[in-house]
Amino acid sequence: MSGVVLAAAMVALSLAKTPAALAQSFQTAAPHAILLDADSGSVLFEKGADELFSPASMAKLMTTEIVFNEIRQGRLTMDSEFQITEDAWRRGGAGGGGSSMFAQLNSRIKLSDLLRGLIVQSGNDAAIAIGEGIAGSEENFGRMMTARAKTLGLTRSTFRNATGYSAPDQKVTARDLAKLALHLIEAYPDLYKIFAEREFTWNKIKQQNRNPLLTLDIGADGLKTGYLEESGYGLTGSAVQNGQRLIMVVSGLKTARDRAAESRKLMEWGFRAFEPRQIFTANETVAEASVYGGAAGSVPLVAKKPVRVLLPRGSGDKITAKVVYQGPLVAPIEQGREVGRLRITRGETQALDLPLYAGEAVEAGTIPQRALDATWEVGTGLFRKAFEKAGAKS
Repeated sequence: MSGVVLAAAMVALSLAKTPAALAQSFQTAAPHAILLDADSGSVLFEKGADELFSPASMAKLMTTEIVFNEIRQGRLTMDSEFQITEDAWRRGGAGGGGSSMFAQLNSRIKLSDLLRGLIVQSGNDAAIAIGEGIAGSEENFGRMMTARAKTLGLTRSTFRNATGYSAPDQKVTARDLAKLALHLIEAYPDLYKIFAEREFTWNKIKQQNRNPLLTLDIGADGLKTGYLEESGYGLTGSAVQNGQRLIMVVSGLKTARDRAAESRKLMEWGFRAFEPRQIFTANETVAEASVYGGAAGSVPLVAKKPVRVLLPRGSGDKITAKVVYQGPLVAPIEQGREVGRLRITRGETQALDLPLYAGEAVEAGTIPQRALDATWEVGTGLFRKAFEKAGAKS
């Protein structure tokens, strides 16, 4: 939602709580981390989740998203072929010093195989070939990645190449990577299955999937590791237990062993330490927003699906919720239009940030009604300006 928030409503939550002394806590050595519940969107843990860092090979998640989207739009198929150029072979191949699928120079490879080289083997040659094949150059592809990221709501991330190779302004946040992972899982369920494949052989060279979570008995089925000297070891991962899916991101760890250990610890803690609590049912009125120039003076705000938050077992954390919207809303308002956000905070963690929609249509009001609203708006507008001046002086 753009612009300045002009109206806000506090929502009281009635949640049973047990003594804070029983609350469970979690610590991680990772300087950047986030853990969220995929179904509810609840953030279970975060640490430096909005701080920028170099994604390393986790940038390949954005490369993968663009390929998946091109397939969905019908512009590519799994049988589409890409050429391994000299740049892809030299800079992305084994001689480049990074991970590679060992594709041969000038060979043409089907997208179904390139995707496995990209996802399972983390091949830089595969990434460069894809970037060049889709956008003409890897530089153009980097711009395409950034534009697509903004469209998906990854507001703080900037990409410069398909591989994740070091670039001065190629930066992401843990929160953005978690959003990207959730999108890949929800938007492309069939293609997402490639992330769970344990191994892939190309050019007679078998390589294991680099995701350490796949070898553990925790229900892991994705996603992607990364390493650069400047950013340390990182992992974007997901796992499912008893129908619950968790998504986690860690970055900045010192060794691959630390990455595996911290990732496992975070996942296992998330699965055992939380319990779900439903706050609102689907289409239940969460709050009402003021309407300007309408046949009605307010409109109910609803969520399209049940609003659930995961709470630490035995936690005494204070739970608060706030509805924010740019207001008053201007009639006419169609039913189902997104008009606000519901933000739920657990302690100091923003556990949920969900869109709210108009629960009813509001038609434009009569001339007398609009005239009355105009008079009211002039008065409140002056009040806002006076309040802002007073705030600036103080």
